[in-house]
Formats: sequence, structure tokens, C-alpha cells
Amino acid sequence: MPKELVAIASRQPVLRDYEDGPLPADSVRVQVEFGAPKRGTEMTMYYGLRGAGFPQGLGNMCVGKVSEIGSEVEGVEIGERVAGYGHLKETHTWNAQRILKMNERMTWKEAVCYDPAHFALAAVRDGQVRVGDRVAVFGLGALGLMSQQFAKIAGADFVAVVDPIEGRRAVAEKTGADLVLDPTACNVGEALKEATGGLGVDVAIETSANYHALDDAIRSVAFEGTVVVVGWAKECKGGLDLGAVAHFNIPNLIFARANSDPNRDHPRWSFGRIIDTCWKWLSEGRFDCEDIVAPVVSFADAAATYEEMDNYPERSVKLGVSFS
Repeated sequence: MPKELVAIASRQPVLRDYEDGPLPADSVRVQVEFGAPKRGTEMTMYYGLRGAGFPQGLGNMCVGKVSEIGSEVEGVEIGERVAGYGHLKETHTWNAQRILKMNERMTWKEAVCYDPAHFALAAVRDGQVRVGDRVAVFGLGALGLMSQQFAKIAGADFVAVVDPIEGRRAVAEKTGADLVLDPTACNVGEALKEATGGLGVDVAIETSANYHALDDAIRSVAFEGTVVVVGWAKECKGGLDLGAVAHFNIPNLIFARANSDPNRDHPRWSFGRIIDTCWKWLSEGRFDCEDIVAPVVSFADAAATYEEMDNYPERSVKLGVSFS
């Protein structure tokens, strides 16, 4: 019997059996080969916050091959590689209109970076990163690492990154960051001012939902610079002092969320255009996703590794799961 990864209560992941029902006429059955959780939003639900209920499936996206096709489905072939949203389980039944078809060159790691790419693109667009700008990205999970690469694509001349975890900083350096900072080892605001001739960065993108990082982001931007808040923040109970610098430096605080339509550039841009652009660019290989999805573990070990991802964030960037 196939298995799936679910949380039966707050912070209690297990592998449990399930049964596939009859295949709807408009759907396909997919034999899953790889998958990945989404650390930020998913962990909020895993903790039982924001009204989350249990049991709940754990995981965000899966990649696999079509094993069965509904009677009304056209344009899909058995064995075709596809991706889609869904928790970590050995098979998925997806509406054929919602599957993401993968070309021959596309890797599964690129496919599972589709979701963080949405929010990274929204952050760079809403922050109005322009050719020649100086940018700092705070937080180097998958979202931050994709934001770093999007900023370069947008024409940023200088991209600095900030994270306390050494392994994540190493990935950022490998994928083109111009300056890599450990906030536990330096004064980030001062370091970024020094690196920009005393001006500060034009745009700071905060992805970690950590108020100390947001405070550093505000201290790092130039006069009337822009701070883009992307992470799903919780109640502030410390770490942020808006009177220290923001009151005098008057930065623009922009909250970016890709799927909050109407888009700021409505009607030209929408969530649909964002996701289509991300899939196209990932399919074309415009991003380096290889070290973003790490480590890769066996599905049999998924419950234990999920707990480890929660308790030891320094051991992973974006967890990958192999079903082979």
C-alpha cells in the first residue's frame, strides 16, 4: 500500500498508508519520483499556527511520471514527466489542466523551485530593482537564494546576501553573490554602508520573517531606499526599532506577495503571468537550483528528516526527497 507524509498533530510527522480512489475522467495519476517541502509557510502550518488543522499533508511540490490517464484527458502521454502541487506521497491524482509539463533538459530541482520563484519575482518587481541598483537579500532559504538570482537578472550591479548559516552563504556565493555577510559576526548595516561608499543599498529584500533581519535591512538602505518584506511574519516581540533609523532615513516599506491579486502592475501583471514567467525561465535553465535543494533524502526517512529540518535548520537549505 502506498504511503504519504502527514503531521498528525503539531510537530508530529509520520508516514502512513493511503489508498488511491478511482481516477476522475479529467485527471492523471502520477508516480512520484521526487518532492520538496516549503520551509517558511509550511512550517507555520506544521506548528498549528494560523488556524491550521490536523492531520495535514507535509510537502509542497512533487515531480514524477504519468502512470494513468483519465478518459477525457487529451495531450498527455503515459511516462511523461510532470510536476505539480501536493504533499509528499508516492502517487498523486492531478487535474490534467493543472499539471506542469517538463521539457527534456529540465531537472526536478528546478521544478520544485517553482514556488519560491513566484515570491522572489514578486519581491524584485514590487521592490522595483533596476539596472545598476545595489541590492541586499536577507535570509538564504530557497526564497532568498532565488531572490538573489532574480535581482541579478533584473540588472542589479551589486547583490549582497545576509544569513547566519554558513552552508546557505556558501550556496549564495557559488550562485553569484557579490558580498556574503554573517549577521552574527558583523554589523550588517555598517558593512553594507561601507560596501556602497556610505550610501547604503537601493533595495533590501527581507525573506526570513525575522525582525532582527528586518531591522538590519532598514539600517542598510540608502536615504529613501526600499525595503521589501517578503517573509510571512509573526507578531513582533522584539528585534525591531523603527525609531532608530527608519524615522530619519524614511525608507519605503513594501510588502510583496505574488498571489495577492490584483497585482501592483494590474492589469498588465497578475499572478498568472508571474507563474507562467517562472515556469518558462526555470524550463530554460536560467537559474542555478542544484545546491538550493539540499540535502536529498530517501522518502523512507522523510518523517525523521522533517523533524530534523525543523530542529536543525542549519542542516538544510530546501529539503529534497527521492522516492526511488
